[in-house]
Amino acid sequence: MKRIGIIGGGQLGKMMILDGKRLDHQFMILDPTEHCPAHSIADAHIVAEFDDVDAIIQMAEMVDVVTYEFEHISVKALQILEEQGHKVYPSSETLLHIQNKLDQKIWLANHGIPVPSFAQIYSYGHLCSLTEQSGYPVILKTCTGGYDGKGNAVIDHKGGEEKAYQSLGNGELPLMLEEWIPFEKEVSVLACRSTTGEIRVFPMAENKHRNNILDETVVPARVSKTTAEEAFEVARNCVRAVNAYGMLCVEMFVTREGHVLVNELAPRPHNSGHYTIEGCYTSQYEQHVRAILGMPLGNSDLIRPTAMKNLIGVKNGISEPTGVEFAMQYPNVKVHLYGKERVSIGRKMGHITATADTIDEALADVRKAHRCISF
Repeated sequence: MKRIGIIGGGQLGKMMILDGKRLDHQFMILDPTEHCPAHSIADAHIVAEFDDVDAIIQMAEMVDVVTYEFEHISVKALQILEEQGHKVYPSSETLLHIQNKLDQKIWLANHGIPVPSFAQIYSYGHLCSLTEQSGYPVILKTCTGGYDGKGNAVIDHKGGEEKAYQSLGNGELPLMLEEWIPFEKEVSVLACRSTTGEIRVFPMAENKHRNNILDETVVPARVSKTTAEEAFEVARNCVRAVNAYGMLCVEMFVTREGHVLVNELAPRPHNSGHYTIEGCYTSQYEQHVRAILGMPLGNSDLIRPTAMKNLIGVKNGISEPTGVEFAMQYPNVKVHLYGKERVSIGRKMGHITATADTIDEALADVRKAHRCISF
């Protein structure tokens, strides 16, 4: 039995604990929300802010290894833990390369990873100068803090620079400009490296977003074998480039020519990997636990075609899920509720997975079940 500390007590931490408990490990979480999703199943919960270095150190002193379920945390805190001899995976070095999107792109490009063209923005005038050269559309991004489309603004015509610039802090935040990719598909590949050096790659997932939030995932992605193999190799190279241990999600665009470009990295289990719980022999959550403890990695192969659909809030208020019993009538469907106390517009409240003989059958089942549930 090992003691694992998780910075963050959201749904990713909850699912990590659920799989880790089968292996008889204990878990301590650190999260400022008292009744966060992982609270009810954690062995201990330190209620503290994510930038509370003293609280993070307190947790590290009570566990064998520290990990995290999202990347918007203090790199300095992780560095202090490592200096004190605590095991931290992914490491502060990995987070440092990934947390700032501009630094991430520079690092990947310098390691030969295919990425869209990008540039740092120094002022509003500099932005206008670059868009005049590049043409439209382009994407303006904050370098830190963005997720689920937050921190992004599309500039699709001359004159759109002012609104985009103002919406992203009006110069108060570090910004970058990125090439618009007319992609065929958005895909992701989950890769995992154990502290022993062993690497396993999961099947490619094909992702569909709505309002910049992941809506549906189907696996295997409907791409050519050549494209899939290219993506798998890019994912392995990303793991090595950022020296990642544990799960690493590599989000990519598939171009019209069938090649892949890396959009973003996430050094943790990922929403697009929920399908692995029912769809693969080893889930991304168990794989992450195995990896950070230096255990042999599990079989990451797909058992059969799988579809996942997120349950996303469409109003604000107290969370009271209804219709779950109707969704459960579909025999190939699994419903996952995260246990969040409040629902808000755009908030991920749960997800539904279905497996079937074909992608179309799995997707049809998951959509029917999805229509049954509301919050």
